[in-house]
Amino acid sequence: MSLVSTPAIVLRTYRYSETSKIVRLATRDYGVQSAIAKGVLRPRSPFGAALETLSEGVAQLYHKETRELQTLAAFDVVQLRRDLACDLGRFAGAEALCEVMLKMAPPAPLPAAYETFTLGLDALVHATPAQTDAVAVRWLWLLVGVLGFAPQLDSCVRDGNSPASNGTVAFSLAEGGVLCATCAGPQPPTKLPPQAYRDLVALNSVAAELPTLDAAHAAAHRRLVARFIRHHMDETGRNGREPRATAIDIWERRAWAPTA
Repeated sequence: MSLVSTPAIVLRTYRYSETSKIVRLATRDYGVQSAIAKGVLRPRSPFGAALETLSEGVAQLYHKETRELQTLAAFDVVQLRRDLACDLGRFAGAEALCEVMLKMAPPAPLPAAYETFTLGLDALVHATPAQTDAVAVRWLWLLVGVLGFAPQLDSCVRDGNSPASNGTVAFSLAEGGVLCATCAGPQPPTKLPPQAYRDLVALNSVAAELPTLDAAHAAAHRRLVARFIRHHMDETGRNGREPRATAIDIWERRAWAPTA
């Protein structure tokens, strides 16, 4: 066992005993790790308020590769990101990103995923209320992309042909991308109108201008990425043994907002 330091973000915490917590961390150098923070609930704990969800800092871990539960020696906060909690839409989007990291990222080095995750949180911090849904959708797509599940959008996932140049474009969750007219057949799994397809392409590119989505189109894009994530969460070996993706579900449905 060795003492290591790594940039990290708190994803979840769980009470372990009268004085301790289990902390799930997204780390830059070791992937997603579980660690016990001993004595964190004591009045004079050296951790203080550092272990809030979405807090970013430098974690010091007593780390051993063969262990599933590490020991957290210290967590030096860089930023708390409390601004995310000021808006439920932004916070729900951030929690959806956390859930993707928790359930899809490995306990192994994957710096690109950590960087994408942090950039997504920062983008949500600065998003206006009108942009919040589009920003969350974009960074969810980008995060699942770096985790190995990027959708194929420029050519048919079956035969490599171009999708329809105009009109509806078929999209298959199971096959991970678009289908040409021939492969889609008369009853494609998901139909994307031309503008929805163009917006989907833009949302999957950090270099593209962020699309402006009205309420109906934002709901459709939330639904598509949420269904895509759930499908691929099942493929990573959970097979229904864990509860439904709660944060993704709440974010998709905007469960905190009153229905008309």
